[in-house]
Amino acid sequence: MAVMDSLWLPRSTCGAECLSDRPAGTVSRLVMLKRIVCTGAVLLVAALSVPVLALLPQRRLVAAQRGLARAVLAGLGIQHSATGRIPQRGALLVANHVSWLDVIVILAHTPARLLAKREVRSWPLIGRLAATLGTVFVDRSRPKSLPVTVAQVRANIADGGVVAVFPEGTTWCGRMGGAFRPAMFQAAVDAGVPVVPVRLTFAQGGSASTVAAFIGDETLMASLKRVVAARDLSISLRAHPKLHPAPCESRIHSRRVLARAATAVIAV
Repeated sequence: MAVMDSLWLPRSTCGAECLSDRPAGTVSRLVMLKRIVCTGAVLLVAALSVPVLALLPQRRLVAAQRGLARAVLAGLGIQHSATGRIPQRGALLVANHVSWLDVIVILAHTPARLLAKREVRSWPLIGRLAATLGTVFVDRSRPKSLPVTVAQVRANIADGGVVAVFPEGTTWCGRMGGAFRPAMFQAAVDAGVPVVPVRLTFAQGGSASTVAAFIGDETLMASLKRVVAARDLSISLRAHPKLHPAPCESRIHSRRVLARAATAVIAV
């Protein structure tokens, strides 16, 4: 696969070859059908509940999104866990990016709002739900809009919120990853809040697996089919110790130092 990369639209070196390890085990067609029906029902209920969710205070909205995310994971038959000290206020979460499941696991265990590409806003059902949950949308086709997006994230975390971003800028298979881009770290520097590196690890039957990776030119439907069929798929979230912006450094230097430090932590 040809690799086209830029500071704004990076592309990983992971391709179909990273998915060559077929699932360690698959479930029956009946179980697959049950998972699809259950997950679809949860998403439909969530979409129909948007008017109610929009009226909830922040604390209850966080509880609702956590419940919905866990219901989706249960519907898909995915086990999940979290370790480490997950911040409840005023922090920027930076996570490695492997799959569309990353978002669901983060929502299941943290009070975070998410940063997502603008296209998600127009997705049927999901887009409206994401907007209601406070997602910050970034237009990757317009680099000049980046300062506005950073300012939105800064305002949220400065006000005591938690925002989760994927600074690699694209997905990797999980056995390898990319460097964190420094742009969004500027929000933490400007707000004077800590950065919390979060590592997401996928396993099947207790062994590391790329079965849930969503990479290269693969379609969402193909990835979903593989996840629905997988037996004993699990995802663990590990929150690492906080990284604090250095007050004595320049803003640009500080965000680059934070990005490099977070990349090193996640790689361990």
